Amino acid sequence: MSDDKVIEDRLYAAGISPLAGVDEAGRGACAGPLVVASVILKDPHSAQLSLVRDSKEISEKVREELFDVVTDAALSVSVVVITNEEIDSRGVHAANLDGMRRAVQGLDVTPAYVLTDGYAIEGLALPNLAVWKGDQVVTCISAASIIAKVTRDRIMRELDLIYPEYGLKSHKGYITKSHTDALKKYGVTAIHRRSFSNIAALL
Repeated sequence: MSDDKVIEDRLYAAGISPLAGVDEAGRGACAGPLVVASVILKDPHSAQLSLVRDSKEISEKVREELFDVVTDAALSVSVVVITNEEIDSRGVHAANLDGMRRAVQGLDVTPAYVLTDGYAIEGLALPNLAVWKGDQVVTCISAASIIAKVTRDRIMRELDLIYPEYGLKSHKGYITKSHTDALKKYGVTAIHRRSFSNIAALL
């Protein structure tokens, strides 16, 4: 078992708790918001969390079911929705880091340690560690991944009702051939990220 696999257990064994996991959804999409979630679990070893893993590895139907499981198993959940306008004005990386800070600060319980997927949170006044492929190997990060992904998917399905021509319900705002074709036919909307090269090229 890799060090990353046991990082959660080592922190708990050292008496460091509670732990917060942080992850985001929609970083690479060219339409819609970026959603960041932070989750503190009551017990990461709970049997009810046995199916919790990286949200990209499970179907949309199962993610929806696990959203309620994670919510029920959590001591605290915090979600931050970052608009495409904010992404355009600040850049996706800066907006993401700020969203991570806001998500942790929005928790009802102050974590003793924060574990993130991929990026350390600069400027966070709490000890935190970026874990390589954290959404696959750390339960609290996987839980945050599911909350972020399901929240964003629900938003994109609502936006699909407003912009039905773009197929948002299926591709969720990511760059696909059908999305690109729709953009060429119908143009750029208010929910598209104008700082992204494929969108900027159409303006």
